[in-house]
This record gives sequence, structure tokens and C-alpha cells, in this order.
Amino acid sequence: MKRDTHLSDPLLLQIIDSGYNRKAWHGPNLRQSLRGVSAEDAAWRPAPGRHNIWEIAVHATYWKYVVRRRLRGDLRGSFACEGSNWFVRPSPTAHNKEKAWLEDKLLLEQEHQKLREAVFEWAQKRSHRVPPAHIYGVAFHDVYHAGQIRLLRRLRSGPVKRAKGGRSEAVSPASADRHKLAKQP
Repeated sequence: MKRDTHLSDPLLLQIIDSGYNRKAWHGPNLRQSLRGVSAEDAAWRPAPGRHNIWEIAVHATYWKYVVRRRLRGDLRGSFACEGSNWFVRPSPTAHNKEKAWLEDKLLLEQEHQKLREAVFEWAQKRSHRVPPAHIYGVAFHDVYHAGQIRLLRRLRSGPVKRAKGGRSEAVSPASADRHKLAKQP
């Protein structure tokens, strides 16, 4: 006996939106994680050869494009950036990094909207070549990378000290160095 695996259109859209731009119980979504991040902070790397916030954002954009393309049956090669999966950011040819960062965040927003349209169309067809896991998988992907971005933001802001009651307070790198020096014999 075949089970009905149909997910409602509103539920599918709610799933992808909760990972990207709707309030959810799990904390900050991808768009919230990027809010207030400057191009300088987005380009910061925790270590050589590691991805930065900017690259993670464009990577998430790319996978929204991939899922949309699969849902619609579109051909490969139409993504706005040259390459696939991971993209070096900021681009070595970008002269105005703030403008380039804003453009990449706009591309993320546009790809999310196009994905929403493709999910709606896919759900209306009711003949699903592509499994629903691709749809909710992109939401999980957004949440996963939102967490990475939050961690990178914390690393970038410097060490955290514990205050009374267990709350954390950011400590600037300079004050952390002074604190270490004061503790040395």
C-alpha cells in the first residue's frame, strides 16, 4: 500500500521560510544571522583557508538555486556567479566591497523568492520527480549555516567572559590581552 507523502503548499513554504526569514523556535534564521554584518566582518576569516561569512552566504544562495533548478527541471549553468558550491568572497576584482556584499545579500534574497515560487509550482503539479526532502533540506541547510555565521560573528567579536549568573559578555581582544598580562606572574 502506497502512503500519501503529500505535504501542503503552505507547510512547504513555512518550512523554507523558517530557515531563511521567518521567526522560528530555533533562534536566528539565515537572514537574521546576516543582519548588521558589514563587508569587512563578512570577509573576515577565522584562519587561512577557512570560509568566511560572505562565502557561506553565497554558498547558501547557490543551493537555493540548485533546488529551484531541480524542481523546475531547468538546465545547469544559469547561476548568477561563475562556478559552483563555494565562491571566493570578496571577489578579488571587487573595488567596492560594501556594494559587492549588498549585491550578494540581494542575490540571496532573490534566490529565496524564486525558490518559493518553484516550490509552489512544484506542489501544484502533484507529479513529483524531485523528493520533498530537497525542499526541507534547503531549510535545514539555511539553519545549519545560520549557526555557523553566528559562531563566526562571536569569534570575530573577541573572547567572551562569564559574568555572575552565567551570562556572557563580549570582551575586546585588547582588554583580553590586558587581562592575560595582569594574571601573569
